[in-house]
Amino acid sequence: MPAPDDESPSRASQGPPTAHGTSGYDAVRLALVIGALGVVFGDIGTSPIYTLQTVFNPSDPHPVPVSTENVFGVVSLVFWSVMIIVTVTYVLLAMRADNDGEGGIMALITLLRRWTAQRGRRAAVVLAALGIFGASLFFGDSMITPAISVLSAVEGIKVLGPSLGEVVVPITAVIIVVLFVVQRRGTAAVGRMFGPVMIVWFVTIGACGVSGIAGRPEILKALSPTYAVTFLTGHLGTAFFALAAIVLAVTGAEALYADMGHFGRRSISRAWLILVLPACVLSYLGQGALILAEPANISSPFFLLVPGWGRLPMVLLATAATVIASQAVITGAYSVASQAAQLGYLPRLRIAYTSESTMGQIYVPWINWLLMVSVLTLVFAFRSSTALAYAFGMAVTGTITITTLLFFYVARAKWGTPLWIVVLGATVLLAVDLLFVAANLTKLVHGAWLPLLIGLTAFTVMTTWQRGRAIVTAERRRREGSLSEFIERIRTGKAATTRVPGIAVFLNRGKQTAPLAMRANVEHNHVRHEHVVIMSIETEPVPRVPAARRIVVDDLGYADDGIIHVIARFGYMETPDVPGALAMLDPAATEGRLRLDQASYFLSKIELRRGKEPTMALWRKRLFIATSYITADAAEYFGLPRDRTVIMGSHIEV
Repeated sequence: MPAPDDESPSRASQGPPTAHGTSGYDAVRLALVIGALGVVFGDIGTSPIYTLQTVFNPSDPHPVPVSTENVFGVVSLVFWSVMIIVTVTYVLLAMRADNDGEGGIMALITLLRRWTAQRGRRAAVVLAALGIFGASLFFGDSMITPAISVLSAVEGIKVLGPSLGEVVVPITAVIIVVLFVVQRRGTAAVGRMFGPVMIVWFVTIGACGVSGIAGRPEILKALSPTYAVTFLTGHLGTAFFALAAIVLAVTGAEALYADMGHFGRRSISRAWLILVLPACVLSYLGQGALILAEPANISSPFFLLVPGWGRLPMVLLATAATVIASQAVITGAYSVASQAAQLGYLPRLRIAYTSESTMGQIYVPWINWLLMVSVLTLVFAFRSSTALAYAFGMAVTGTITITTLLFFYVARAKWGTPLWIVVLGATVLLAVDLLFVAANLTKLVHGAWLPLLIGLTAFTVMTTWQRGRAIVTAERRRREGSLSEFIERIRTGKAATTRVPGIAVFLNRGKQTAPLAMRANVEHNHVRHEHVVIMSIETEPVPRVPAARRIVVDDLGYADDGIIHVIARFGYMETPDVPGALAMLDPAATEGRLRLDQASYFLSKIELRRGKEPTMALWRKRLFIATSYITADAAEYFGLPRDRTVIMGSHIEV
């Protein structure tokens, strides 16, 4: 399978670093690795806090008894699960499938849509639907991660004194509220601290793990796969149920892929292999050694590895690390929602960029407050990280399984990988993934239903919006009529109009139909402007569109009537900026010089109503109309000046 170069275009254009620039290039690579440590690995890096604690939790519906054989088997399963799912599936395989440098399940969807558009609509629809369900499960993950991560860290204070357990939930709630409130300020300044904090975190948990291993060095034998295989085959019932908790060790694996566009494949791979993987493995081995030495200390083996004098600092460090983990998944939810809106699966959402230097740092208010309410509800409903753990694994395993399936489809269909390699690889990795899915289904009544419910809800909303949007677009095109015929009527005088000075910019979905606002201006107001720009915004299945490809101008068959059509192309990671795109126009192509500072912008506002036609089920019509109310103001979304924007209304039945 090919391995696309993951380095930035600037590096590729510069060629190999010279002796003089080697130090600067190395500094950039080091900064990317440190940045990846802070943003990418927060979730998976804090999994050691609660994974083994959950596996051996005596109150689990299917508890794993503490015995030497079981401890070796569990630790071995944790190690090999991390190696197979994170290192092989994501680091070695999935991260090779990028969409112009961007990763994540939405990038896979755009890759598949682009390729299957030439091969057949049915395949495109099925694969896109599967990918959208995977993205929907990620929303469940983004709600559960902050709750379980912060809860597990704050629960460390119970090691200092059991009576402190009563303040865990209130402290967690306060931290979560503060976390979401400060989102509007952005993470640019705080982000510079994330990397160093996580370096301290990984070094610390690795050192604590070494101290535990020193007490019972025989735990190192658990690195052999024979212990995992023996545990699975010799104690299938116990091992199978244990998988539902062991999967917690790989939560956050999807972040490695999703954040590839910000840091590059090599930076993430190096950070994982050099620091994160060794530190996590040492922590798991150390906790296993502690449980072997003191079987009674299974309530919080992670914090009990720390000497008494260092437990309070460790609680504080763990809280900081889990806040970072939560920050990463919250930002991921913003990105998924933004990309889904650009691809037509969600309505336009108000998006604010919080960093001048990092495109990925965005703030989506509606998603932010929805997440905050959801996370607080989970904290007060479940009240412990152990109870939440039953729900956590389902979202993770579902997303991982779908990513694996889509990756191998891309490998075969797009890259032409030999069928035997695809079948062999997919069989092995999907067997592991599906084993975890099956194990988590046993926790369905104990909380695993929650991420499935969240995922199904998000999937229903997104597919309903896509379907309703298609219906509205078709009806709108019918009402708008042919643009070429409309312009011909104006030229021949069949549509009586008075030509007034100025520039009118009409936003429209294409150049086949006439904008409703323009038609109303001509047929009801009987006026047309001296210069008319009909502008269409196209979202391409790439993260960003270069300036050279941003604008396409069409005179619509006549070079002297002052009416032109402009296509402005944007990537799905970009926010459309209409005035900025118009400023790039070449006066030679616009049938005269345009005074954009005096331009008036016209928008057609559509009011939706339930119709009698059986276009969708009644409940889906209601859902589609209700979802439309969260649509961001079009003038703000497209960057239009409010004092020069005219909105003309119409209504459409769905």
